[in-house]
Amino acid sequence: MASFVVRIGTADGAVATRTMEAADEVSLRAEVARQGARLFSARPAESGRPVAWAALSASAVSLGKMVSGRRSVRTDEFLVFNQELVSLLKAGLPVVTGFEILLERQQNPYFRKILADIREQLVSGVALSDAFLSHGDVFPRLYGSSLKAGERSGEVEKVLRRYLNYQKILGAVRRKVVGALVYPAVLVGLSITLIFVLMTYVIPKFVEFFEGFGGTLPLVTRVVIGIATFLRANVLILAVVAIVGGWFLRRWARTEGGRRTIDGTLLRLPVVGPILHQFALSQFARSLGTLVGAGTPLVPALDIASGSIANRRVAEAVVSVVPKVREGAELWRSLEETRQFTSLTVEMIKVGEATGALEEMLTNVSDFYDEQVEAALQRLIHLIEPVILIVMGGVIATILLSIYLPMFTILSNIRS
Repeated sequence: MASFVVRIGTADGAVATRTMEAADEVSLRAEVARQGARLFSARPAESGRPVAWAALSASAVSLGKMVSGRRSVRTDEFLVFNQELVSLLKAGLPVVTGFEILLERQQNPYFRKILADIREQLVSGVALSDAFLSHGDVFPRLYGSSLKAGERSGEVEKVLRRYLNYQKILGAVRRKVVGALVYPAVLVGLSITLIFVLMTYVIPKFVEFFEGFGGTLPLVTRVVIGIATFLRANVLILAVVAIVGGWFLRRWARTEGGRRTIDGTLLRLPVVGPILHQFALSQFARSLGTLVGAGTPLVPALDIASGSIANRRVAEAVVSVVPKVREGAELWRSLEETRQFTSLTVEMIKVGEATGALEEMLTNVSDFYDEQVEAALQRLIHLIEPVILIVMGGVIATILLSIYLPMFTILSNIRS
Protein backbone atom coordinates (compact mmCIF):
# COMPACT_ATOMS: atom_id res chain seq x y z
CA MET A 1 0.00 0.00 0.00
CA ALA A 2 1.21 3.49 -0.89
CA SER A 3 0.25 6.79 0.74
CA PHE A 4 -1.13 9.65 -1.37
CA VAL A 5 -1.89 13.26 -0.50
CA VAL A 6 -5.13 14.00 -2.37
CA ARG A 7 -7.22 17.11 -2.94
CA ILE A 8 -10.89 16.18 -3.36
CA GLY A 9 -14.27 17.86 -3.61
CA THR A 10 -16.76 16.30 -1.21
CA ALA A 11 -20.47 15.82 -1.78
CA ASP A 12 -21.37 18.77 0.48
CA GLY A 13 -19.38 21.19 -1.66
CA ALA A 14 -16.22 21.41 0.44
CA VAL A 15 -12.69 20.98 -0.88
CA ALA A 16 -10.38 18.98 1.39
CA THR A 17 -6.78 17.81 1.39
CA ARG A 18 -6.33 14.34 2.88
CA THR A 19 -3.87 11.46 3.08
CA MET A 20 -5.20 8.20 1.67
CA GLU A 21 -3.69 4.76 1.17
CA ALA A 22 -4.15 2.67 -1.97
CA ALA A 23 -2.35 -0.02 -3.90
CA ASP A 24 -1.88 2.21 -6.95
CA GLU A 25 -3.33 5.23 -8.71
CA VAL A 26 -6.22 3.33 -10.27
CA SER A 27 -7.27 1.97 -6.89
CA LEU A 28 -7.05 5.45 -5.37
CA ARG A 29 -9.35 6.88 -8.04
CA ALA A 30 -11.83 4.07 -7.46
CA GLU A 31 -11.82 4.64 -3.69
CA VAL A 32 -12.45 8.40 -4.07
CA ALA A 33 -15.31 7.69 -6.49
CA ARG A 34 -16.78 5.13 -4.07
CA GLN A 35 -16.90 7.84 -1.38
CA GLY A 36 -18.93 10.04 -3.73
CA ALA A 37 -16.14 12.63 -4.03
CA ARG A 38 -14.38 14.23 -6.97
CA LEU A 39 -10.60 13.92 -7.30
CA PHE A 40 -8.81 17.12 -8.30
CA SER A 41 -5.17 16.14 -7.79
CA ALA A 42 -2.94 13.75 -5.90
CA ARG A 43 0.71 13.15 -5.18
CA PRO A 44 2.68 10.39 -3.49
CA ALA A 45 3.16 11.36 0.14
CA GLU A 46 6.87 10.64 0.03
CA SER A 47 7.83 12.40 -3.17
CA GLY A 48 5.80 15.58 -3.27
CA ARG A 49 5.48 15.37 -7.08
CA PRO A 50 1.95 16.13 -8.36
CA VAL A 51 0.00 13.46 -10.24
CA ALA A 52 -2.69 14.63 -12.66
CA TRP A 53 -5.55 12.37 -13.71
CA ALA A 54 -7.22 11.81 -17.07
CA ALA A 55 -10.24 13.66 -15.76
CA LEU A 56 -8.20 16.85 -16.12
CA SER A 57 -6.89 18.13 -19.41
CA ALA A 58 -3.25 17.74 -20.37
CA SER A 59 -2.52 21.39 -19.75
CA ALA A 60 -3.55 20.98 -16.11
CA VAL A 61 -0.43 18.89 -15.56
CA SER A 62 1.96 21.74 -16.27
CA LEU A 63 -0.24 24.15 -14.36
CA GLY A 64 -0.17 21.86 -11.35
CA LYS A 65 3.61 22.28 -11.31
CA MET A 66 3.19 26.04 -11.38
CA VAL A 67 0.85 25.88 -8.43
CA SER A 68 3.33 23.75 -6.48
CA GLY A 69 5.88 26.51 -7.04
CA ARG A 70 3.70 28.81 -4.88
CA ARG A 71 2.98 31.25 -7.67
CA SER A 72 -0.27 33.13 -7.43
CA VAL A 73 -2.46 35.64 -9.21
CA ARG A 74 -2.48 39.21 -7.90
CA THR A 75 -5.69 40.20 -6.12
CA ASP A 76 -6.27 43.27 -8.29
CA GLU A 77 -5.91 41.23 -11.49
CA PHE A 78 -8.35 38.64 -10.19
CA LEU A 79 -10.90 41.28 -9.19
CA VAL A 80 -10.71 43.01 -12.58
CA PHE A 81 -11.19 39.63 -14.27
CA ASN A 82 -14.30 38.93 -12.18
CA GLN A 83 -15.74 42.39 -12.81
CA GLU A 84 -15.40 41.84 -16.56
CA LEU A 85 -16.81 38.31 -16.28
CA VAL A 86 -19.86 39.61 -14.40
CA SER A 87 -20.45 42.20 -17.13
CA LEU A 88 -20.26 39.53 -19.86
CA LEU A 89 -22.60 37.19 -18.00
CA LYS A 90 -25.04 40.04 -17.43
CA ALA A 91 -24.99 40.68 -21.18
CA GLY A 92 -26.14 37.09 -21.71
CA LEU A 93 -22.93 35.59 -23.09
CA PRO A 94 -22.15 31.92 -22.34
CA VAL A 95 -19.36 31.33 -19.81
CA VAL A 96 -17.05 29.70 -22.39
CA THR A 97 -17.47 32.63 -24.78
CA GLY A 98 -16.79 35.04 -21.94
CA PHE A 99 -13.56 33.21 -21.11
CA GLU A 100 -12.43 33.42 -24.74
CA ILE A 101 -12.95 37.18 -24.72
CA LEU A 102 -11.19 37.64 -21.39
CA LEU A 103 -8.28 35.45 -22.51
CA GLU A 104 -7.53 37.86 -25.35
CA ARG A 105 -7.44 40.78 -22.89
CA GLN A 106 -5.33 39.09 -20.20
CA GLN A 107 -1.72 40.31 -20.18
CA ASN A 108 -0.36 38.23 -17.30
CA PRO A 109 1.02 35.09 -19.02
CA TYR A 110 0.69 32.95 -15.88
CA PHE A 111 -2.92 33.96 -15.32
CA ARG A 112 -3.65 33.55 -19.03
CA LYS A 113 -2.42 29.92 -18.99
CA ILE A 114 -4.60 29.16 -15.99
CA LEU A 115 -7.65 30.72 -17.68
CA ALA A 116 -6.89 28.74 -20.84
CA ASP A 117 -6.89 25.53 -18.84
CA ILE A 118 -10.15 26.47 -17.13
CA ARG A 119 -11.72 27.17 -20.52
CA GLU A 120 -10.62 23.74 -21.77
CA GLN A 121 -12.14 22.12 -18.71
CA LEU A 122 -15.40 24.01 -19.29
CA VAL A 123 -15.50 22.80 -22.90
CA SER A 124 -14.99 19.21 -21.72
CA GLY A 125 -17.97 19.51 -19.36
CA VAL A 126 -16.33 20.36 -16.03
CA ALA A 127 -18.28 22.79 -13.83
CA LEU A 128 -16.88 26.32 -13.47
CA SER A 129 -16.41 25.94 -9.71
CA ASP A 130 -14.58 22.61 -10.10
CA ALA A 131 -12.34 24.10 -12.78
CA PHE A 132 -11.25 26.88 -10.42
CA LEU A 133 -10.93 24.54 -7.43
CA SER A 134 -8.68 22.22 -9.47
CA HIS A 135 -5.96 24.87 -9.30
CA GLY A 136 -5.49 24.47 -5.58
CA ASP A 137 -4.35 27.51 -3.64
CA VAL A 138 -3.99 29.83 -6.64
CA PHE A 139 -7.55 31.02 -6.00
CA PRO A 140 -9.25 31.45 -2.59
CA ARG A 141 -11.39 28.51 -1.44
CA LEU A 142 -14.08 31.06 -0.65
CA TYR A 143 -14.31 31.89 -4.35
CA GLY A 144 -14.63 28.33 -5.63
CA SER A 145 -17.15 27.35 -2.97
CA SER A 146 -19.24 30.46 -3.65
CA LEU A 147 -19.28 29.57 -7.35
CA LYS A 148 -20.41 26.05 -6.52
CA ALA A 149 -23.29 27.40 -4.45
CA GLY A 150 -24.19 29.79 -7.26
CA GLU A 151 -24.23 26.95 -9.78
CA ARG A 152 -26.64 25.01 -7.57
CA SER A 153 -29.00 27.98 -7.27
CA GLY A 154 -28.56 29.16 -10.86
CA GLU A 155 -27.31 32.59 -9.70
CA VAL A 156 -23.64 32.62 -10.65
CA GLU A 157 -23.71 36.31 -11.57
CA LYS A 158 -25.25 37.24 -8.22
CA VAL A 159 -22.69 35.16 -6.35
CA LEU A 160 -19.83 36.80 -8.24
CA ARG A 161 -21.19 40.24 -7.39
CA ARG A 162 -21.40 39.24 -3.73
CA TYR A 163 -17.81 38.00 -3.79
CA LEU A 164 -16.60 41.23 -5.44
CA ASN A 165 -18.38 43.29 -2.81
CA TYR A 166 -16.76 41.15 -0.09
CA GLN A 167 -13.30 41.72 -1.53
CA LYS A 168 -13.85 45.47 -1.95
CA ILE A 169 -14.94 45.88 1.67
CA LEU A 170 -12.05 43.77 2.91
CA GLY A 171 -9.61 45.73 0.76
CA ALA A 172 -10.98 49.04 2.07
CA VAL A 173 -10.45 47.91 5.67
CA ARG A 174 -6.88 46.83 4.92
CA ARG A 175 -6.10 50.13 3.22
CA LYS A 176 -7.40 52.04 6.23
CA VAL A 177 -5.26 49.95 8.58
CA VAL A 178 -2.13 50.39 6.46
CA GLY A 179 -2.81 54.09 5.96
CA ALA A 180 -3.19 54.63 9.69
CA LEU A 181 0.17 52.98 10.40
CA VAL A 182 2.21 54.73 7.69
CA TYR A 183 2.93 57.97 9.56
CA PRO A 184 4.04 56.34 12.85
CA ALA A 185 6.22 53.89 10.90
CA VAL A 186 7.90 56.71 8.96
CA LEU A 187 8.37 58.71 12.17
CA VAL A 188 10.02 55.79 13.96
CA GLY A 189 12.20 54.97 10.94
CA LEU A 190 13.49 58.53 10.59
CA SER A 191 14.13 58.80 14.32
CA ILE A 192 16.08 55.53 14.44
CA THR A 193 18.12 56.59 11.40
CA LEU A 194 18.98 59.93 13.01
CA ILE A 195 19.98 58.25 16.28
CA PHE A 196 22.13 55.72 14.40
CA VAL A 197 23.96 58.51 12.52
CA LEU A 198 24.56 60.47 15.72
CA MET A 199 25.84 57.43 17.59
CA THR A 200 28.10 55.99 14.86
CA TYR A 201 29.38 59.14 13.15
CA VAL A 202 28.85 62.33 15.16
CA ILE A 203 29.68 61.13 18.69
CA PRO A 204 32.99 59.41 17.70
CA LYS A 205 34.16 62.74 16.20
CA PHE A 206 33.72 64.45 19.56
CA VAL A 207 35.52 61.68 21.48
CA GLU A 208 38.88 62.77 20.10
CA PHE A 209 38.00 66.39 20.83
CA PHE A 210 37.13 65.64 24.47
CA GLU A 211 40.23 63.46 25.00
CA GLY A 212 42.45 66.39 24.04
CA PHE A 213 41.22 68.42 26.99
CA GLY A 214 41.57 65.64 29.58
CA GLY A 215 39.57 65.72 32.77
CA THR A 216 36.57 63.69 33.80
CA LEU A 217 33.57 63.74 31.50
CA PRO A 218 30.00 63.88 32.84
CA LEU A 219 28.31 60.52 33.45
CA VAL A 220 25.77 60.96 30.65
CA THR A 221 28.58 61.71 28.21
CA ARG A 222 30.59 58.67 29.27
CA VAL A 223 27.53 56.41 28.87
CA VAL A 224 26.68 57.77 25.41
CA ILE A 225 30.32 57.55 24.28
CA GLY A 226 30.51 53.95 25.53
CA ILE A 227 27.41 52.97 23.57
CA ALA A 228 28.61 54.82 20.47
CA THR A 229 32.07 53.18 20.65
CA PHE A 230 30.50 49.74 20.97
CA LEU A 231 28.16 50.33 18.02
CA ARG A 232 30.93 51.70 15.81
CA ALA A 233 33.27 48.79 16.62
CA ASN A 234 30.64 46.08 16.14
CA VAL A 235 28.28 47.53 13.53
CA LEU A 236 28.99 44.76 11.00
CA ILE A 237 28.58 42.00 13.57
CA LEU A 238 25.33 43.54 14.83
CA ALA A 239 24.04 43.89 11.25
CA VAL A 240 24.80 40.22 10.49
CA VAL A 241 23.18 39.12 13.75
CA ALA A 242 20.10 41.21 12.98
CA ILE A 243 19.80 39.82 9.43
CA VAL A 244 20.35 36.19 10.45
CA GLY A 245 18.06 36.56 13.47
CA GLY A 246 15.38 38.13 11.32
CA TRP A 247 15.68 35.33 8.78
CA PHE A 248 15.31 32.62 11.43
CA LEU A 249 12.43 34.51 13.07
CA ARG A 250 10.67 34.79 9.72
CA ARG A 251 11.08 31.06 9.03
CA TRP A 252 9.84 30.20 12.51
CA ALA A 253 6.87 32.54 12.10
CA ARG A 254 5.86 30.60 8.97
CA THR A 255 5.69 27.29 10.84
CA GLU A 256 2.44 26.13 12.36
CA GLY A 257 3.76 26.36 15.91
CA GLY A 258 5.31 29.76 15.29
CA ARG A 259 2.12 31.23 13.86
CA ARG A 260 0.05 29.87 16.75
CA THR A 261 2.48 31.28 19.32
CA ILE A 262 2.70 34.69 17.66
CA ASP A 263 -1.05 34.99 17.10
CA GLY A 264 -1.78 33.96 20.68
CA THR A 265 0.75 36.48 22.01
CA LEU A 266 -0.68 39.26 19.84
CA LEU A 267 -4.18 38.67 21.18
CA ARG A 268 -2.88 39.04 24.76
CA LEU A 269 -1.18 42.38 24.13
CA PRO A 270 -2.81 45.41 25.77
CA VAL A 271 -4.51 47.89 23.43
CA VAL A 272 -3.34 46.10 20.26
CA GLY A 273 -4.78 42.69 21.19
CA PRO A 274 -8.45 43.77 21.26
CA ILE A 275 -8.06 45.47 17.87
CA LEU A 276 -6.60 42.34 16.29
CA HIS A 277 -9.32 40.23 17.91
CA GLN A 278 -12.06 42.46 16.51
CA PHE A 279 -10.46 42.35 13.07
CA ALA A 280 -10.40 38.53 13.18
CA LEU A 281 -14.07 38.44 14.19
CA SER A 282 -14.91 40.78 11.33
CA GLN A 283 -13.10 38.52 8.86
CA PHE A 284 -14.96 35.48 10.16
CA ALA A 285 -18.39 37.12 10.09
CA ARG A 286 -17.98 38.61 6.61
CA SER A 287 -16.60 35.41 5.08
CA LEU A 288 -19.29 33.22 6.66
CA GLY A 289 -22.01 35.70 5.70
CA THR A 290 -20.81 35.73 2.09
CA LEU A 291 -20.82 31.93 1.90
CA VAL A 292 -24.19 31.51 3.60
CA GLY A 293 -25.69 34.20 1.41
CA ALA A 294 -24.42 32.41 -1.67
CA GLY A 295 -26.17 29.21 -0.57
CA THR A 296 -23.23 27.24 0.80
CA PRO A 297 -24.26 24.76 3.55
CA LEU A 298 -23.29 25.91 7.03
CA VAL A 299 -20.78 23.13 7.82
CA PRO A 300 -18.54 23.57 4.74
CA ALA A 301 -19.04 27.34 5.02
CA LEU A 302 -17.56 27.28 8.53
CA ASP A 303 -14.61 25.20 7.33
CA ILE A 304 -13.91 27.63 4.48
CA ALA A 305 -14.46 30.75 6.62
CA SER A 306 -11.86 29.51 9.12
CA GLY A 307 -9.23 29.69 6.37
CA SER A 308 -9.97 33.37 5.74
CA ILE A 309 -9.15 34.41 9.32
CA ALA A 310 -5.67 35.89 9.70
CA ASN A 311 -5.29 35.00 13.39
CA ARG A 312 -4.61 31.30 13.84
CA ARG A 313 -6.06 31.13 17.37
CA VAL A 314 -9.46 32.41 16.24
CA ALA A 315 -9.32 30.21 13.13
CA GLU A 316 -8.72 27.13 15.27
CA ALA A 317 -11.70 28.06 17.42
CA VAL A 318 -13.91 28.10 14.30
CA VAL A 319 -12.52 24.73 13.16
CA SER A 320 -13.33 23.24 16.57
CA VAL A 321 -17.04 24.05 16.21
CA VAL A 322 -17.41 22.34 12.80
CA PRO A 323 -17.94 18.79 14.17
CA LYS A 324 -20.37 20.11 16.79
CA VAL A 325 -22.49 21.91 14.19
CA ARG A 326 -22.32 18.86 11.93
CA GLU A 327 -23.81 16.80 14.78
CA GLY A 328 -26.70 19.26 15.15
CA ALA A 329 -25.47 21.71 17.80
CA GLU A 330 -26.46 25.36 17.52
CA LEU A 331 -23.78 27.56 15.98
CA TRP A 332 -24.05 30.35 18.55
CA ARG A 333 -23.70 27.95 21.48
CA SER A 334 -20.71 26.18 19.91
CA LEU A 335 -18.97 29.50 19.28
CA GLU A 336 -19.68 30.66 22.83
CA GLU A 337 -18.00 27.56 24.27
CA THR A 338 -14.70 28.41 22.51
CA ARG A 339 -14.42 31.67 24.55
CA GLN A 340 -12.91 33.35 21.49
CA PHE A 341 -16.08 35.16 20.42
CA THR A 342 -17.56 38.22 22.05
CA SER A 343 -21.04 38.26 23.55
CA LEU A 344 -22.15 40.64 20.78
CA THR A 345 -21.09 38.18 18.08
CA VAL A 346 -22.73 35.25 19.84
CA GLU A 347 -25.99 37.13 20.44
CA MET A 348 -26.24 38.39 16.86
CA ILE A 349 -25.64 34.89 15.49
CA LYS A 350 -28.19 33.52 17.96
CA VAL A 351 -30.80 35.96 16.66
CA GLY A 352 -29.84 35.17 13.08
CA GLU A 353 -30.28 31.43 13.60
CA ALA A 354 -33.61 31.91 15.39
CA THR A 355 -35.07 34.24 12.73
CA GLY A 356 -33.51 32.71 9.61
CA ALA A 357 -31.58 35.94 8.94
CA LEU A 358 -28.08 34.60 9.66
CA GLU A 359 -26.51 36.29 6.64
CA GLU A 360 -27.89 39.71 7.65
CA MET A 361 -26.76 39.32 11.26
CA LEU A 362 -23.25 38.25 10.19
CA THR A 363 -23.02 41.26 7.89
CA ASN A 364 -24.08 43.53 10.75
CA VAL A 365 -21.43 41.99 12.99
CA SER A 366 -18.68 42.50 10.40
CA ASP A 367 -19.78 46.09 9.70
CA PHE A 368 -19.84 46.86 13.42
CA TYR A 369 -16.35 45.49 14.03
CA ASP A 370 -14.96 47.19 10.92
CA GLU A 371 -16.09 50.51 12.39
CA GLN A 372 -14.73 49.56 15.81
CA VAL A 373 -11.33 48.63 14.35
CA GLU A 374 -11.11 51.89 12.41
CA ALA A 375 -12.07 53.98 15.45
CA ALA A 376 -9.68 52.06 17.72
CA LEU A 377 -6.84 52.48 15.23
CA GLN A 378 -7.42 56.22 15.07
CA ARG A 379 -7.33 56.45 18.88
CA LEU A 380 -4.20 54.32 18.98
CA ILE A 381 -2.46 56.45 16.36
CA HIS A 382 -3.37 59.64 18.21
CA LEU A 383 -1.85 58.08 21.34
CA ILE A 384 1.24 56.65 19.66
CA GLU A 385 2.28 59.79 17.78
CA PRO A 386 2.98 61.98 20.86
CA VAL A 387 4.55 59.01 22.69
CA ILE A 388 6.94 58.42 19.79
CA LEU A 389 7.78 62.11 19.59
CA ILE A 390 8.43 62.31 23.34
CA VAL A 391 10.53 59.13 23.50
CA MET A 392 12.57 59.81 20.39
CA GLY A 393 12.90 63.47 21.28
CA GLY A 394 14.16 62.51 24.73
CA VAL A 395 16.75 60.11 23.27
CA ILE A 396 18.01 62.68 20.78
CA ALA A 397 18.06 65.41 23.45
CA THR A 398 20.10 63.12 25.72
CA ILE A 399 22.63 62.51 22.95
CA LEU A 400 22.93 66.21 22.19
CA LEU A 401 23.21 67.02 25.89
CA SER A 402 26.06 64.52 26.21
CA ILE A 403 27.90 66.46 23.50
CA TYR A 404 27.31 70.00 24.73
CA LEU A 405 27.59 69.45 28.50
CA PRO A 406 31.37 68.76 28.39
CA MET A 407 31.81 71.77 26.09
CA PHE A 408 30.15 74.03 28.66
CA THR A 409 32.43 72.57 31.33
CA ILE A 410 35.51 73.15 29.16
CA LEU A 411 34.50 76.79 28.45
CA SER A 412 33.93 77.40 32.16
CA ASN A 413 37.42 76.03 32.95
CA ILE A 414 39.00 78.21 30.24
CA ARG A 415 37.32 81.37 31.56
CA SER A 416 38.37 80.60 35.12
